[in-house]
Amino acid sequence: MSRYASLAVFLVVVLGGGLLIGYATPPGDWYAALEKPSFNPPGWLFGPVWSVLYVLIAIAGWRVWRASGNSTLRVLWIVQLVLNFLWSPVFFGAQMPGAALVVIIALLLTILAFIASAWGRDRVAGWLFVPYVAWVAFATLLNFSIVWLN
Repeated sequence: MSRYASLAVFLVVVLGGGLLIGYATPPGDWYAALEKPSFNPPGWLFGPVWSVLYVLIAIAGWRVWRASGNSTLRVLWIVQLVLNFLWSPVFFGAQMPGAALVVIIALLLTILAFIASAWGRDRVAGWLFVPYVAWVAFATLLNFSIVWLN
């Protein structure tokens, strides 16, 4: 498979999967009724932010997959994607913010482990995850605040 074809596959899987999960598990009335912290961003912001982040995640994964000898990075990349895709169904679908908090904390730790592991092997892949870790840290605080307030 050519280099750009494989990148396209990563983009379709990550961006497409994220968008599909987002459409399948919309916030809905349940979420609207929850108490939220004052720093909760407007709902329209989440789609564009996640779309950009999914592109960065896909590029980082593609870079890791193309390099040889990065099995730890590959495993961390897969684990973070599974946890990422799991969060919305747990939070919005199952309406379990406490369980979603456990998922997002595991996601945050996995992203940090990916960055630390990538730093010496593929610094670009590590940098691609920096906006992601910042957003997930913020999302973890939001998730925690929702659990606390409700």
